Amino acid sequence: MGNIEEILNRGVEEIIDKESLIAKLKSKTQLRFKFGVDPTAPDIHLGTAVLLRKLAEFQKLGHKIIFLIGDFTATIGDPSGANKTRPVLDPREINQNAKTYLGQAGKILDIQKTEVRRNSEWYKKMSLSEFLKIKSCFTVQRILERDDFADRLKQGAEILSYEIDYPVLQAYDSVVLNADVEIGGTDQKFNMLAGRRLMKKMGLLPQDVMTMKILVGTDGAKKMSKSLGNYIGISERPQDMYGKIMSIPDALIEPYFLLCTDCALDKIREIKSPRDQKARLAFEIVKICHNQKEAQKAEAEFNRIFKESREPSEISVKTVKSGKIIDLLVETGLASSKSEARRLVEQGGVGLRVENKRVKIKDINTSVPIEKNPIIQVGKRKFVRVKR
Repeated sequence: MGNIEEILNRGVEEIIDKESLIAKLKSKTQLRFKFGVDPTAPDIHLGTAVLLRKLAEFQKLGHKIIFLIGDFTATIGDPSGANKTRPVLDPREINQNAKTYLGQAGKILDIQKTEVRRNSEWYKKMSLSEFLKIKSCFTVQRILERDDFADRLKQGAEILSYEIDYPVLQAYDSVVLNADVEIGGTDQKFNMLAGRRLMKKMGLLPQDVMTMKILVGTDGAKKMSKSLGNYIGISERPQDMYGKIMSIPDALIEPYFLLCTDCALDKIREIKSPRDQKARLAFEIVKICHNQKEAQKAEAEFNRIFKESREPSEISVKTVKSGKIIDLLVETGLASSKSEARRLVEQGGVGLRVENKRVKIKDINTSVPIEKNPIIQVGKRKFVRVKR
């Protein structure tokens, strides 16, 4: 099996049924790998990229990747991992998000060789009688067994009736697409197994299911998620991406190498310094999401600011009226309000660079010498030069 064995193990949590999948792969026939995503946000982050990278490995072996945009199911909202009902999205917002997804997915998949589908193709044409026939293949008890629903029942939280239909709809997607394999995160296991069961009941060869390990967000605590703000978007500026990766907790270094790169872990362990490991990690991820030249530039810019203690090579310039630090932070957009500006100053998060001298601003009443065109710094990566 060689390379196949590596593909079936790296970053993979579970395969159901592994023997079946290995037999299919050995048959040398082109398999249909299904991956579904609801366009509920405009950005694809590294957590989703973990799945796309695994799909790309199978695509390179000659298999067909089905990139399913859940533009219909997105109007319901996947209850997976949710402790409350997800908000219903506007169809226009869903369509706009869907447009950005293909461009971002194209950073990893060969879109020209990918079968792109939308589940509105069949659900907008489906009659009520057809839908009820599909629902008859499931019991309410089985659907409510899933952890998300069970936890919400214990907490007395609402479960809307249409949320129960989500696994049914995702399962039927597999029937329509005649999927051989479905790939998703561990939080999608229930939905993907529902597809496997429905295919059996409808007389089809059931899809095999591959669950991938979940990528923890930059906070080091919870699953990477845009709603939690602990994500790194794959289309973010190389410098921002590099900086965010350099800021992750040390405990995430090895899992990120495993899930987000092709680097051999034994070689990474030879690098003793966590800082150097992160630098290699940041370089590899930026190279994958952008290219090697951008990775080199991002690395040089990061070192310029944090190793050499110099200002960024490119800094936005803002014309301001006030010289008071609280007003300046709001005028330049470094703070959203005066209360946030005060908090930033009081917490020691604001610095000033004047004529190559750096000072930390600790007094909210500080006046800034605008005539010297100083640089205001907030946190580690936000810089603005001000002038009148």
